[in-house]
Amino acid sequence: MNTKEYKKGDVIFRQGDAADSMFVITWGTVGIYVDYGTERERKLTELEGGAFFGEMGMIDHAPRSATAVALEKYTQLQEITEDKLGELFKEQPAKVLTIMQQLSRRLRKLTNDYMGACKAAADAVELEEKPEEVSEAAKEKTYYMMRYYSIARPSDLT
Repeated sequence: MNTKEYKKGDVIFRQGDAADSMFVITWGTVGIYVDYGTERERKLTELEGGAFFGEMGMIDHAPRSATAVALEKYTQLQEITEDKLGELFKEQPAKVLTIMQQLSRRLRKLTNDYMGACKAAADAVELEEKPEEVSEAAKEKTYYMMRYYSIARPSDLT
């Protein structure tokens, strides 16, 4: 495994880049963003020591789906290439199990977020079609969920 060091604000990889490796954080914090550097920028998550990222592109050979940025003055990462991942299976199966467990947690969270976004969208439709039948509390919750899931811009909610 290759060790790499980054300063705060350094881009580790960009959305759309070719992906041939994944990273494990040995020190520091990494932010994962979509549309990084644009007005539509959105931070998906912050990852700390022990977490990994970048595995999707390495596994399926698709371009990076997000941008990774170092968030601390000093961030150290271990880079794992596809061939090194094969070695990990043999030499450190517990580490591979940890990676699989983190993937499972992320997939579970993504499923829950997706279901929440679907509910917020359905509530927004109901609010638009029958506003008189929706309580003020339900309206506030719906507006909050719409903002959280980026279904609407704040100006759409006034």
